Amino acid sequence: MPTAARLVAAILMAALAYILSDLVRPLMPEGTDFGYFNYVNAFIGLCVGWVAVGSRGGRGLVPGINNGLTGTALLFIWTIGTHACYEMFRLAMRNRYDGPMEAIAGIFLIASEFAYMIATVPMLLAALVGAVVVGLATEYAAKTWR
Repeated sequence: MPTAARLVAAILMAALAYILSDLVRPLMPEGTDFGYFNYVNAFIGLCVGWVAVGSRGGRGLVPGINNGLTGTALLFIWTIGTHACYEMFRLAMRNRYDGPMEAIAGIFLIASEFAYMIATVPMLLAALVGAVVVGLATEYAAKTWR
């Protein structure tokens, strides 16, 4: 059921994902072709905000902050997983894997490499501040517009 909390959470998580995507770009290797990187991440943020964050709005101040933190953690998990799957598929099309199990194991290796690359203090601080803002704004929307 559409609510104001879901709408606010979806829009703000998409914006947070877009901003964090811009912070990730300098951390990646030189010459990386990003393509639709920001837009894919923003779409994932939109979905996470609508499903995970917006549906749990209206429970109080501290649960609202925790809701934003949980949503941001889900955002990281889904975006890293999505891009790791894409990278594995790209490498599989170049015959870099001997079999399907090696390719599936490659997803986790690539995801851990991506997570290691983006685990910097500015990135984590921006994610933390954004999570608190998203959580509080979702909580405000849930309390204000019923």
